[in-house]
Order: sequence, then structure tokens, then C-alpha cells
Amino acid sequence: MDARETTDRFHLDVYGRYPVTLERGEGAWVWDTDSNRYLDALAGIAVNSLGHCHPAVVEAVRRQAGRLMHISNFYYSRPQAELCRRLAGLTGLDRVFLCNSGGEAMEGALKLARLHGRKHGKEGPVITLENAFHGRTVATISMGMEKYAEGFGPLLPGFRRVPLNDAAALEEAMDGQTPALVVEVVQGSGGLHTATGDYLRLARTLCDRHGALLVVDEVQTGVGRTGKMFAWQHSGIRPDIVALAKAMGGGFPVGAFAATEEAASAMDHGAHGSTFGGNPLACAAANAALQAAGEQDLAGAAAEKGRWLRGRIDEELGPTGLVREVRGMGLMLGVALSFPGRDVVEGMLRRGVLSNCTQGNVIRLVPPLVISQVQLEILADVLAASVREAGGRQTEERES
Repeated sequence: MDARETTDRFHLDVYGRYPVTLERGEGAWVWDTDSNRYLDALAGIAVNSLGHCHPAVVEAVRRQAGRLMHISNFYYSRPQAELCRRLAGLTGLDRVFLCNSGGEAMEGALKLARLHGRKHGKEGPVITLENAFHGRTVATISMGMEKYAEGFGPLLPGFRRVPLNDAAALEEAMDGQTPALVVEVVQGSGGLHTATGDYLRLARTLCDRHGALLVVDEVQTGVGRTGKMFAWQHSGIRPDIVALAKAMGGGFPVGAFAATEEAASAMDHGAHGSTFGGNPLACAAANAALQAAGEQDLAGAAAEKGRWLRGRIDEELGPTGLVREVRGMGLMLGVALSFPGRDVVEGMLRRGVLSNCTQGNVIRLVPPLVISQVQLEILADVLAASVREAGGRQTEERES
């Protein structure tokens, strides 16, 4: 059996895979087992911001794998110490916990927020936003989009959802019993809806007023994706806790949450832990990835390239009526179509570009931040052709 047949036979059938077996990658390109080349506009779902197999990350992993891959967190390691120092400096926060994924980062952030709230006598619900996605654990599906929670009840109590960018609803929901407010600045799986600067500044003000913690989920937006190192920086606020993963490891699985000293002080020895979190191999990869992201100014690149791509999409598809709007920030864009987007993704795949559809009709574009101008033009041309093709077919079907 080949990889596809073997996977279909043995893997838990939870993914709607496309019939492509990818074998290697370099920069923004990937190749399948038949030597077909694809431009990757999905980047492992915003993971490969440095592109595939960035030399600095590859060398760091190779070197560390030959020295020390895993130890218990009963002991210290230099890669872990360096990564904690680096993340504290980048976020402006004081304490860091290292884990393996975005879901784990959000679990830890939630545990810290609840523990902090209880220690201050706050028994109210954690406030979350409608249409948010924070992971696939029982806790994170309890606080996010309902479609990811179907069939998994009973869910965890202690959450209250409010609409994004609805100032009145947020003010009404928060009071002195609120332990925390959890925000995605750009709702990656929720259709690329974006929190406004005014809304985030109000969130910070309300958290300060009520003694609640502001938790920002930067799992998908972090490390330059939106045109700043972190998406919250566009609004000038500072969170109390921030969750990170995805691009942080340059393709290697790693996650973290960082917190202020005051928030972090709620946890004592034994309150949280992770067997693999912060292992030397993952930390070496993350250190290399974060250093390269800074040296290559990925945030600046995302801002510039995102402006160009958004403008090109508006120019090519705006007049057609097939696109309702383009959402997002930097190189994290959502092209909201006036019809279902599955056919567009398949059309792009046939033309050699990997993409993704979320919320049924939003084409999510999160290419590597190292994507070249020539590659951006390929992406724009393929998107436009695929939208026109699929949109025309939808129109014909409605009229027939």
C-alpha cells in the first residue's frame, strides 16, 4: 500500500484530506510523490512562516538531536532557558511555560486564569467571544465555536460568550466576579473576523476596572503573521497572558504561554506541568525560528506583502460580485465569497496552489511570510481564476 492507502486503512478517519501525498518542501514550494510542485498558501495552517525546511531551523534541530533531545523538567537545560528569556523579551511579559501545541497553551492559560480568579474570590464565568476557536481539547471546545463541541457533552461550565466588537455586550457581561476575558485578535478558523483597536482597548480597560485577566490567543497570529510580532501590538494594549504556538517552532511542534508576574504568581509547584513541554530539541528549533523571524523582519514583510495581496484581490475580484469582502491583517487574509468555497480550493489545487476554506465560504490565505513577489503574483492569479471558474459554475447551476 502507498501512503494514501495505508493512512486511509489505519488512521482515525477525522480529516477530509485531498488526494495529494506531499514529500518535501523548500521555501514556499512543496512537492508531492509524483514530483508535482505546489505553491503553499496554507503553510501548514500558519505554521511555516519561515517556509519549509528553513536552513537555520534544520541545522538547529540536527545539531541538538545529536546532543540531547529530551530530559525531565526536574532538570535545567540551556535551550529551554534561552527560549524562556527570548519569549519574555518578545512579549514583554515575565513568566513563560513551555508545552507542545496551541491547544495545550490555551489549556494552561485557562488554568492559570481560573486559578488567579479563585485566589481573588472571582467565581463568575470566563468571558469568551462568539465564533472563536482555541483548540480541540474539552476545555477549549467548551469556550469556542459550537460546531466543534457537537457530540462531546457535557462540556465544561464556567464560560459566557459575547459577540466580537460589540462594546455594549462586553460591558454588560463583565463585572467584579469575572476572572478573565479571552480574545483572538483575528479569528483564524472563525472566518478571519478581526477585533478592532477600539474594542481591544475597551477590553483592556474593562479588565483593569474589574480586576480580570486579559488573555490573548496568538497561536495563529503570532510571530509576525499580521504585520506585527504579535497581533495585540496593533492596538497598543498589553495582555496579562498570551498563548503561542504554530510559527514559533518553524515547523517543529512547540507551544507556550507567557504571563505577567502578578498573574503567574497564582501557580505554585505542581499546579501545572508537561512531560515533553520545553524539551531541548523543541526549544532549539524555536530559538532558531524566532531568531530568523527577527533577522528577516517577517513582521514587516507580512505587512507589505499583505497590503499588496489585498489590493490585488480587490482589483481582480472586487468588481465581479463574487467576493463580499477581504478580511484579516498582514498575510492572514480571508476572502469571503458570495458562494461556498470548496470548489475554489479544489480549483486552486488543480492549478498548483494549496489553500483552505473556513466557515464554508471564506478562503483562508496564510502563506509563508518569506513568499516572493513572483510567488504572490502566482497566488493572486490562481485565486482569481479559481474564484471566477467556481463562481460562474455556481451561477449556471442556480439559473438552470
